[in-house]
Amino acid sequence: MANHALLNNVQHKDLKVITTHSADYGDNMMCVPVYPVELRHAQAHYPLMFAKDANNQFQLVALLGLEQNENLFLDDDGWKANYKPLLIEKGPFLIGRNERDGEQTLSIHINLDDPRVNESEGQPIFLPHGGNTDYIDNIANVLSTIHQSQDEVAEFIATLNELSLIESFVVDIDLDGSGTHRLSGFSTLNEEKLKTLDADTLGRLHSKGYVALIYMIIASMSQLRNLVERKKARVAK
Repeated sequence: MANHALLNNVQHKDLKVITTHSADYGDNMMCVPVYPVELRHAQAHYPLMFAKDANNQFQLVALLGLEQNENLFLDDDGWKANYKPLLIEKGPFLIGRNERDGEQTLSIHINLDDPRVNESEGQPIFLPHGGNTDYIDNIANVLSTIHQSQDEVAEFIATLNELSLIESFVVDIDLDGSGTHRLSGFSTLNEEKLKTLDADTLGRLHSKGYVALIYMIIASMSQLRNLVERKKARVAK
């Protein structure tokens, strides 16, 4: 079980965080959840799809690999994309709730058992006099964005479900002599269904900013070809 602690500049004054990426740090994931606020950047690098979570609810994800425990954006030199999803960027930190003067407040917590957390190498969390470093200030912004995005992504997906715009898909990928790989278990947007929506429905989607998000998701599917090329290059090694 993870050892989560409320971050403070007394107990954790000497802590540092390794910010490089490795399978040893849990970065060898097939997909990672993403949020509407980051789709403009994410769609330029990753195929964006829908996958069921542990509660059998759809979540929006960036596809990183073509099989379990595979991240084709990860190699010995680190993360091979100019944009990293927020849940990757946050590292070993998370938003936690704590009691203060009888009220629940949100604050930064850290997983002390995370292998990136140490006292000898990486980015310092606090300055020598106890102030925040730029690194932890950026993490605070990332965590705040993630927290504020929870309801937004849930409402977006609920609207897509209401309009029956999410459909499952399967694709067989030819790996150039190394066999065929089937990608399944994911869903995408039904473009034909989208074309049948009436003006009032499209207006409602547009007023919420959803039309732009929808077309970013559709456009991101062109990145699947790039992901396949990464897979082929890795298989060929």
